[in-house]
Amino acid sequence: MNVFRLTGDLSHLAAIIILLLKIWKSRSCAGISGKSQILFAMVFTSRYLDLVTSFISLYNSSMKVIYIGCAYATVYLTYIKFKATYDGNHDTFRVEFLVVPVGALAFLVNHDFSPLEILWTFSIYLESVAILPQLFMISKTGEAETITTHYLFFLGLYRALYLINWIWRFYLEGFFDMIAIVAGVVQTILYCDFFYLYITKVLKGKKLSLPA
Repeated sequence: MNVFRLTGDLSHLAAIIILLLKIWKSRSCAGISGKSQILFAMVFTSRYLDLVTSFISLYNSSMKVIYIGCAYATVYLTYIKFKATYDGNHDTFRVEFLVVPVGALAFLVNHDFSPLEILWTFSIYLESVAILPQLFMISKTGEAETITTHYLFFLGLYRALYLINWIWRFYLEGFFDMIAIVAGVVQTILYCDFFYLYITKVLKGKKLSLPA
């Protein structure tokens, strides 16, 4: 494992911890898109079904369990535990417009036409756009809490670092995964505007807002 993938994993874990602590400490999921969290739960569930069929390392299996567990914990906190604080009026992105095309694409473009491989491909495609409901929600409300922006920053940083990891592996190992790279590029592009606002506003102590 190279430093870019490890740092990417740690950034991803940091994002999840920041989100869960934010919800738990404030006893509120205000400003959090429950729809994005459902999509991430779908991502990890479909990607890590190989937990029951293969073992790579203790680290690998542990991270998979943590990601799945935290994803469903976030969904539980949003829709059940702190349901009264969930802002469904602004969380209105039509996720079927993401899930259906992504599902179709996974069937058409994959490495191997087998159930686990199609589900893995589906998870890669879906993850690249899973943050859209959250960004859409921020654009509708006009602003985001600072802690929420930290969560989004580390989530975007994780994907950017993984993209560098793929490039690193190509040059050192000759390993090239077109599906993962293209999806990673799409996901990173979606975060570009947010990264700019985060650096120019949040890091200077200002509130972040996205144009409606």
